[in-house]
Amino acid sequence: MLMPKRVKFRKSQRGKMKGKATRGARVSFGDLGLKALEPAWITSRQIEACRVAITRKMKRDGKVWIRIFPDKPVSKKPLETRMGKGKGAPEFWVAPIRPGRIMFEVAGVSKELAIQALSLASHKLPIKTKVVIRPDYE
Repeated sequence: MLMPKRVKFRKSQRGKMKGKATRGARVSFGDLGLKALEPAWITSRQIEACRVAITRKMKRDGKVWIRIFPDKPVSKKPLETRMGKGKGAPEFWVAPIRPGRIMFEVAGVSKELAIQALSLASHKLPIKTKVVIRPDYE
């Protein structure tokens, strides 16, 4: 599971997810990428499920880049706890995703196989996505 080794603050505020992604919005490393079309929090478990789906489909051929990292802690209070008494303990880690962000990239396999692998990964995510191709890809 992905998570930071250490953070400056244990608990963070929820924040806003308005606007489009400005950074990480182009296919930079691989030939094809999986682009987010909606804002969401993607958990470390969902990222891992996508990674496993892609690598299994590609039969560990080619290369996969994970362009997102879960560095935001999400806290929860225990069930059946009364209100008050402070903020809950950190439960899991998320990566805040804005529309336009490239989440995964693949290279080293045929275009058809890459599209199949990325579409499999998209089924593991709670948002709408689309497969994008690098502009100078032949």
